[in-house]
Parts: sequence; structure tokens; C-alpha cells
Amino acid sequence: MPDQYDFVIMSLQAWDKPIGSNARDIALSLAQTHRVLFISPPLDWATKFRQRKQRTHSARTAGLVQVQSTLWVYYPSATLSSINWLPDGKIYDFFNWRNNRLLASEVQECIDQLDFNQVAFINDSDMFRGFYLKELLKPAIYVYYTRDNLLAVPFWKRHGLRLEPELMHKADLVVGNSTYLTGLASTYNTNAVYVGQGCELSQFDANVLHPLPDDLAAIPSPRIGYTGALTSLRLDLALLEKVARSCPYWQLVLIGPEDEAFRTSPLHDLSNVYFLGLKSPAELPAYLHHLDVLINPQLINDVTIGNYPRKIDEYLAMGKPVVAVRTDAMGIFKEHVLLASTADEFIDQLGRALLKNNLSTSAERVAFAKGHSWENSVALMLSAIQETMAITYQD
Repeated sequence: MPDQYDFVIMSLQAWDKPIGSNARDIALSLAQTHRVLFISPPLDWATKFRQRKQRTHSARTAGLVQVQSTLWVYYPSATLSSINWLPDGKIYDFFNWRNNRLLASEVQECIDQLDFNQVAFINDSDMFRGFYLKELLKPAIYVYYTRDNLLAVPFWKRHGLRLEPELMHKADLVVGNSTYLTGLASTYNTNAVYVGQGCELSQFDANVLHPLPDDLAAIPSPRIGYTGALTSLRLDLALLEKVARSCPYWQLVLIGPEDEAFRTSPLHDLSNVYFLGLKSPAELPAYLHHLDVLINPQLINDVTIGNYPRKIDEYLAMGKPVVAVRTDAMGIFKEHVLLASTADEFIDQLGRALLKNNLSTSAERVAFAKGHSWENSVALMLSAIQETMAITYQD
């Protein structure tokens, strides 16, 4: 049984996407000890037409680019057929096979050019373009990585309700970044393993003293804060409004870009709610440092219920008390985060946090967050791959 693999990773997100991605971080971590080829998603004809109509275009050039000594990124040249509008069934499968075959041909050329051996293929949730790549590329092991409940989104639901379970079933191994998603995967593949979520926390250092940002200095204490995209699909607007109205002496500080629902919400009419807008990643630690309690007012729906909340690790890494909506994925944080199932509970837990009646000390919160590194998550993934291959060789 081989103990060294060359990794090929495909993802829904491009390598050069500004906000980064799990697949990119996994690739960077693996490249410390393995050779890695990252496949950026190919364009389809609908995307190309949309870019032309909007007079925008991708700055990337098709081809193989070496970004580190053991890490390459490939930008496919093929333009795939746009087929999601087709009815689900044999016609869709025919064109999806053709799309997969076009992509597989280019990926195989890269594998041959780089002289990769014993390929471990990781598919980061691309249930359509990666559906047939196990058969077409014949890697030593095919791993499906689940990190979001994509089937709650209409685009993925249309064909994914059928295809994702089938793909999970035929994968050699399924790994998940949340206990909820791993549990769902285990209904289709008994070899489903929870590997946790890696986080890049180097900039979130509780021991660093940050100057108080000018816009935050104008807001009195106590300051209760949230950082991240303000979107009604993921955040509970009604909960935030109830917190602000019920506790007018608490200041609610929301940091991030707003969607239309937030921009037009009654929160803008409340004197104790402050929208500070989008901040750069480098600015965020200073804001977290000077907020009294941090929150995750998550709306529970099919999209969010299984998500691993990376921001919780960022909050805890700053040593801050945290209050969050109770979900299955939040269970791993229960010894450090005050959880609530209702709006009234949420308000009670905020009061408890402001009184410093927390579940753990600041140092314990920091230590817990630091354990959620990409190195640890990838180590669990590698262990699952080795165990899967050991069983395969025994058979």
C-alpha cells in the first residue's frame, strides 16, 4: 500500500477567488508534504456570454501555473455546455458525461505532464463536473468533500437531488467539515468521516493590542458585534431587531456588506444599531478586540443548518465571549459558546456574557480555537485516506 500520494483537487471556487476557499487552504496545507494539482473550475458558455454582455472577463489565462515548488494550478481551456436548464434524466446525463470527458482529458494531460503517481483525487462539492471523473481518471482513491448543504439552493437542487447521493455512494471516501453534513453523507456511504474545519487564525491574536478604530470609538459600551456578510438568507433579522428593541442600552454593531433585506430593514431606524460597512481582513482584529461580546445570529434553514461557522473560531481566537444560535454544527463549541434556541434565550445569554459569567476563560477559548487548524483537519483527512486504502488493499 502506498504511503505517499500526489493530490488532484477540484473545487467549485476558483484558485484566485478573492475571499479564498476551503479547497485552496487544503491544497496549501497538503503541498507542505505532497505534490498537489489544483483544478480551477472551467467556464461554461452561459458564463462566457454573461461576461461578454456585462463587458467583463476573467483575467486568468488557460494553462498550468506553478505557484509553489510542489503546487500547481490548472485553468482549463475547454468551455463546457451550459446544461442545468435541461430536464433531469438521460439527456442531461449524456451532456454531463460529455462535459466531464472534456475536463478529464485536460486534467489527465496535466497529470501526465507532472508525472503524478498514485493520485488521490479530492472533489470539493462539484457534484456535476466531477460526477464521472472517478471512472474517467481512475485515481487510486476518489474523495468527495462536503462542506455546504448545496441541495438547499435551487441551482444545485435541480439535478443534485439525484446526483449528489449517487456520487457520494460511489466515492471511495466522503469527508465532511461539519458533523451535520457528515451524518447526511453517511446515509449514502458508510465510509463518511468528519474531519472538522480548518481556519487561518494567525491574524486573530488575543495578545496583540489594537488601537480603537475611529468609527467604533464613537459607539458607547457595551458593544455587541457581528462581522461578516449581512445576508437575510443566513442571518435572523427578526432576532437582531428583538435584541436591539428589548435592550436599548446595548449597542449592536454590524460589520460587513448588506444585502437588500438588510439595507431596507427596520434596524436602520434604531438608535442603538450601527452599520459600519465592509472592513478589510487586516482591519477585523482591531474591531473584534474592542467589542464586548460577539454573536452569530444565524437563521436556521436548509442552507445554514449544517454549515461550520468559521467566524466562531475567529471570535474565540480573540478570547472573546460568544453567543450563538444553537445548531447541530455548533455542538462542538458547547463548552465555550453560550447557545440559544429562542430570541429570549439569546437575550438572556447576552446578559450572562456581559456579566462575564462565561463557560470558559479567555485563554481556554483561544486554545480551543487554535486547535482548529488546517494542519489538523488535513491530518484527519490523510488518516481517513490511509485507512480507506488499507481496507482496499486487504480486499
